[in-house]
Amino acid sequence: MLLRALIQRAQIPSLELAQMAAFFSNGALNMASNNAFEGASLHDLPKSKVFTSNLPPDPQFKTPASSHKAPRNYIRPRMVKGALYTYVRPEKTESPELLGIGRSAMRDIGLKEGEERSEEFRQLVAGNKIFWDEKTEEGIYPWAQCYGGWQFGSWAGQLGDGRAISLFESTNPSTQTRYEIQLKGAGKTPYSRFADGKAVLRSSIREFIVSEALNGLHIPTTRALSLTLLPKEKVRRERLEPAAIVTRFAQSWLRIGTYDILRARGDRKLIRQLSDYVAEHVYPGWESLPSAVDSAQPRSKTALNISHSMAKDEMQGAKDAEENRYARLYRAIVRKNALTVAAWQAYAFTNGVLNTDNTSILGLSLDFGPFAFVDNFDPSYTPNHDDHMLRYSYQNQPSVIWWNLVRLGESLGELIGSGPKVDDETFVKEGVAEDFAPELIKRAETIIQKVGKEYKAVFLAEYTRLMRLRLGLKSEREADFEDLFSELLDTLEALELDFNHFFRRLSSIKLADLGTENQRKDKAGIFFHKEGIPATAGVSEEVGRERMASWLLRWSERIKQDWGTNPRADEEREREMKKVNPKFIPRSWVLDEIIKRVEQRGEREVLRRAMRMAESPFEDEWGGDGEEEERWCGDVPREGRGMQCSCSS
Repeated sequence: MLLRALIQRAQIPSLELAQMAAFFSNGALNMASNNAFEGASLHDLPKSKVFTSNLPPDPQFKTPASSHKAPRNYIRPRMVKGALYTYVRPEKTESPELLGIGRSAMRDIGLKEGEERSEEFRQLVAGNKIFWDEKTEEGIYPWAQCYGGWQFGSWAGQLGDGRAISLFESTNPSTQTRYEIQLKGAGKTPYSRFADGKAVLRSSIREFIVSEALNGLHIPTTRALSLTLLPKEKVRRERLEPAAIVTRFAQSWLRIGTYDILRARGDRKLIRQLSDYVAEHVYPGWESLPSAVDSAQPRSKTALNISHSMAKDEMQGAKDAEENRYARLYRAIVRKNALTVAAWQAYAFTNGVLNTDNTSILGLSLDFGPFAFVDNFDPSYTPNHDDHMLRYSYQNQPSVIWWNLVRLGESLGELIGSGPKVDDETFVKEGVAEDFAPELIKRAETIIQKVGKEYKAVFLAEYTRLMRLRLGLKSEREADFEDLFSELLDTLEALELDFNHFFRRLSSIKLADLGTENQRKDKAGIFFHKEGIPATAGVSEEVGRERMASWLLRWSERIKQDWGTNPRADEEREREMKKVNPKFIPRSWVLDEIIKRVEQRGEREVLRRAMRMAESPFEDEWGGDGEEEERWCGDVPREGRGMQCSCSS
């Protein structure tokens, strides 16, 4: 069956032990808004610089003042070593136009309603204001992160924030959640390589909308606060295009690529320092990290429920496989990513470029390039037209994320494998003794492979949980996997049916309308495209109706087991299903239309209407242009199905 094949693809790649040994010898949340809190002004919003206060800066610009005094064009691409960031200010912009804001984003950051109309806000999101005083040399100076990455399976060397500049960290006064506020498209940094440090309006609109759409779907993601057009600036990609800046935010912008560059350079001291920072300042502390799963318990019971009460220096596990605090940190990062990729699969979101520099240490959906939601269900679909080998296709996402996590395991391998000796003075200062290396490597490999099994278990448990919700089921039954999930995916693929439309339309079907074979065949038609089953499916409409009717019979019987046959219970089931099955998805063809209307026709309200829908995707209507809403939520035009785009942005 298709579903089982998808799960089996999440195999655990073997560790590259030769590389690992050589290295040893060389020494992302949904926040609930507090309605009682009305928000703060940008000026009064609590700000911090925890990242730059705890991690080493670029040695060429050790202080904000040294960077600020340098001519802006002097901060040009180069190799940066022994550092995790460079102090760099955004390039000034002329006549910026604020095109839109994320209202949910404003609330979650803790900004008051209407703050976007202030001049301070508009200048900040355009890159023209920073919270650092050049006279007193006090405040928070912006920075760009240094990282590397494996791209399409090959080592790409130093990458870094080539056009993203973080301004400060903010803390919501009500929730106490801290975010790192960042401008994308703010100008050149030492990490720009051969690029211009700019972002085009086209890709900026896509990221602006999808960031908030994923948050609306409850999928862990980085967020978008605002979109600013730079009308005086044009940038060349495939053509000359208008420039823009997206103001985005996340609890952390650290990624697996941050570790990759340190491992490639043999910087074991900085790997340890970074790991301590991640545990203590990105995660809630060492004691919050998940302990090892009890192997005596059924994995299905422990996958999503695990203890988080281990003391920092406590060891866990059998001899030669003892887990120290860095093993628990690795487990935390792995589990976070397993949960996120399960949500991607359940909602058919494809990132398109899952390199290690695009894989978050918080499991956030990150750096949106040629992403898309699957239209007609096709497991091999990739939205990236440069991905000829389908490495980042929908069906490969679980295994690719694990591949990336193995690279992280290799970076953390020395710390994980050291077990109880992790804090020995000789080990900390001098590295791995030759006679200790075999034991260390074996322990690291054992733990990483064990955590890999947890990754698969967590992914499968969360995916199953979400699919049950989407199908309106309340209880767990083992037969659901084959009888409902797998058979449904096979049917959607065979009949070339739209994935997310199917679930929303299923939500509205009443059990009373599925009582007979003829009724089920009649209802099957609501899942078909306007033109019927595509000719490319090679299936007649009658055969298609029979197959769907057969699945609807199994589904309806299963619903009766959970909900009974009372009409009121069926109405409640419909309401519950609509809470998890979106009516609106920002599909590629919709985004293309919005881009053309904003860029070529000068429309502005269309962007605001789209954002309202993205922020609340489960509504039946949004109070905007009713015809437009129904068209965007309706059948995907033939020419708009399965669209692909490039990484150019």
